[in-house]
Amino acid sequence: MYLTVRGIVLRITDYNDRDALLTILTTRHGKLTVKARGLRRKNSPLTAACQLLAFSEFTLFEYRGQHTINEAQTIELFMPIRRDLTKLALSTYFAQVAEVLSQEDLPNSELQSLLLNCLHGLAAMELPEPLVKSVYELRAACLSGYMPDLFGCHVCGNQAPECFDLSAGHLECRKCRSRESNGVRMPVTAAQLEAMRYICLCDPKKLFSFRVSRQTLAGLSELAEAYLATQLERGFSALDFYKSVLV
Repeated sequence: MYLTVRGIVLRITDYNDRDALLTILTTRHGKLTVKARGLRRKNSPLTAACQLLAFSEFTLFEYRGQHTINEAQTIELFMPIRRDLTKLALSTYFAQVAEVLSQEDLPNSELQSLLLNCLHGLAAMELPEPLVKSVYELRAACLSGYMPDLFGCHVCGNQAPECFDLSAGHLECRKCRSRESNGVRMPVTAAQLEAMRYICLCDPKKLFSFRVSRQTLAGLSELAEAYLATQLERGFSALDFYKSVLV
């Protein structure tokens, strides 16, 4: 049985001296693990379409629940990202997050669209990396069931709270903090809160239709990163590398 899918390569794992396993986030079938025969050979016809972060169309042969690539054609390679080490590291972090948040054979077209839009933002729109990073982290959290409550202090309803609880995903005033609570809080400004609300609730086609100051963006990036890491209870090697090349 043959299956044609469009997907973005999230990870490549060596299988043997000739073959590799690809983790692909597809449009209609969610995350798939497929075998790429001969990919590790010199001059393999699959090389371009099976690169990390390549968005390609794959013709798969399915047998007993296992998929093998029969043909692959490149749709988009995001070349400006590949020529920039920091953008490549950041994009690899996006791919690692997508792999964690997606599931085998469960469609997640919104997550795939978010990933593609953010890669396009880095490659073609040349948007600031902290902006794209913040949008990806917050929106990915929302799509995966971790939508934060951003409408006022969860205790008193004050619309200008000073803190964001990373574990509970809600806002609170300093005076409303319970002594029994052990959750980690981060300070949040009015401008950062407005940006967070926009990212979480806006139309997907308008994700990058906002601008904030450099200072606000720096804090927003820290908030978004900390929130996603807290909810997922894990870190990412590509994010660590991205931070190391920024120094």
